[in-house]
Amino acid sequence: MRSFTLSDFDYELPAEHIAQKPAEPRDHARLLVYRRSTGEITDAVFHQLGAFLHPGTTLVMNNSRVEKARLLFGNREVFITHTHNPHTVDAMVRPGRKFKLGREVQLTESIRAMVNHIEDDGLRRLTFNLPLDHPAFEPHRNTPFPPYIAPDESLAGRYQTVYAKPEGSKAAPTAGLHFTTKLLDELREAGHPTAEVTLHVGLGTFAPVKTDDISAHKLHTESWMVGPQAAEKLSAAKHITAVGTTTTRVLESLPDNGRRFSAGAGDTGIYIKPGYRFRHTDSMITNFHLPKSTLLMMIAAFAGYDEMRHIYAHAIQKNYRFYSFGDAMLLI
Repeated sequence: MRSFTLSDFDYELPAEHIAQKPAEPRDHARLLVYRRSTGEITDAVFHQLGAFLHPGTTLVMNNSRVEKARLLFGNREVFITHTHNPHTVDAMVRPGRKFKLGREVQLTESIRAMVNHIEDDGLRRLTFNLPLDHPAFEPHRNTPFPPYIAPDESLAGRYQTVYAKPEGSKAAPTAGLHFTTKLLDELREAGHPTAEVTLHVGLGTFAPVKTDDISAHKLHTESWMVGPQAAEKLSAAKHITAVGTTTTRVLESLPDNGRRFSAGAGDTGIYIKPGYRFRHTDSMITNFHLPKSTLLMMIAAFAGYDEMRHIYAHAIQKNYRFYSFGDAMLLI
């Protein structure tokens, strides 16, 4: 088994390849199709997805909805990473010098936050004087777009999947952004059942890997849920296509009972890197990920390391659009 370091997952991406806006309509994003059995690459468009899916495959999607966790109060920012109760949260703050331990920070005329604790990494535990569902917070809520996308609240609706339901994610499960209701209906009619699971995407998935030894990196946990209907569909599936890396994390966190699935919920810190043996994921739809990221490591685990490098080189050479609002690939 080859030993990998962080630099093995680096690559150069010209800035113009980073998508600032999604394709319009959604399903007109480009689609790179990679066949693992032959190494063949096909360039297509996402609405042609059905032509490449394994016959009868069950599409499994993460239905988590992105919450407006970024609170802006003039030149002060509170990015909520975890809510303990209606008043108390863990949050990243800016500027940090304004949020000193034991200080009550006046954010607006009516909203105040007490700094109760500061973690070594700067994360604060705050207690607001008003509950988070109070109308006073509404003008200050913003969509947590990634830092490489210019904030634009007019795109907030496009940073949600068309099947998003329970709120709880700090970032969108982006592979699903390419689906339209019409395309999903067409795929079901063509014999591809769909099943929805939930994984609330935390910032830990996107936290930079800081150790050259990738095995020393630890992922933060994220909460997942599989309902009875989804468990039934998964148990009946002869072939499973995961829509996105977050869905893959759910599937690969489930017990290996000969593909008999039960409803359940829990937390997962699963870290999928080269050498991992996939148990429940047969094909995968995903976007193009950042260099040196754990998501890129997952793709290398699924497609092969050299194959991942080849796929990404092809995508850059063919001017695919990268990251959250970018194009997609199907690994079959």
